[in-house]
Amino acid sequence: MMGYPLYLVDVFAETKYAGNQLAVVRNASGLSVVDMQKIAREMNYSETTFIISDQERNGGYDVRIFSFDEELPFAGHPTLGTAYIIQQILIGKAVAEVKLNLKVGQIIVSFNYTEGSPDILWMKQIAPTFGRIFEVADVARALNIGEELIDQRFPVQQVSTGLPFIIVPLKNLNAVRASYIDRVGFLKLIDQAEAKSLFVFCPETYNPENQINARMFDDYHGISEDPATGSASGCLAAYLVKNRYYGAAEIDVRVEQGYEIARPSLLLLRAQEEEGGAIGVSVGGKVIMVARGELE
Repeated sequence: MMGYPLYLVDVFAETKYAGNQLAVVRNASGLSVVDMQKIAREMNYSETTFIISDQERNGGYDVRIFSFDEELPFAGHPTLGTAYIIQQILIGKAVAEVKLNLKVGQIIVSFNYTEGSPDILWMKQIAPTFGRIFEVADVARALNIGEELIDQRFPVQQVSTGLPFIIVPLKNLNAVRASYIDRVGFLKLIDQAEAKSLFVFCPETYNPENQINARMFDDYHGISEDPATGSASGCLAAYLVKNRYYGAAEIDVRVEQGYEIARPSLLLLRAQEEEGGAIGVSVGGKVIMVARGELE
């Protein structure tokens, strides 16, 4: 087998080796779907991405995203991390945006630069959809916490911008810290539900510069906790606007994640209600190059 360029990046990382790591394989047209799945499993990261060709096609770059056990239509940190590699390696100069052709559709990633280097990358996510509202008692059991720790001014609801998540509003950091998956309660909660991941958040933070602390539990897919989750954060952004969490039809907030597992990450959220009632969602963060090599 020929060698394939391979890059490792940290996404949403405040410091190197803190955020959500991603492996990006380039010029992967010679790999079959089976090959890609095997490589993603061997990498054993939350996701691995494959840039199919070094050339644009249909106005963007064809990219496929694989988790440990399946191909995904969309995921947040793989989208930003792959766009960074395309800008740095394939384009090699400052550009305003890069378009990725994913299974969910075309996602646009825009770049902010500091002294000529990419600083914050932003992705515009597809229009959010809102689904099932869950019973508080069932959610509390799944998270092994008391019902009084859930902020019942707002619903526990499924939201999707390409991947569905169950968004759970908690009252404070103590509630976030206390949360952990009760397997029996969790399996009961997600039975017959499209979403299989729980994204909890509260308005109290470790870092006073941030507005929200969040945790994402994905035991169903073998990930007990994710240090940074762009797709879930996009769902959260839409949820905050829809439910007027801050009393307004738009938000601009900083979300910290991963602090409870010593992987501090920072995600930036912007969202607003647009004409006709649709909600526009953008998620931003930093990307740091960690290593590069060749996959044989």
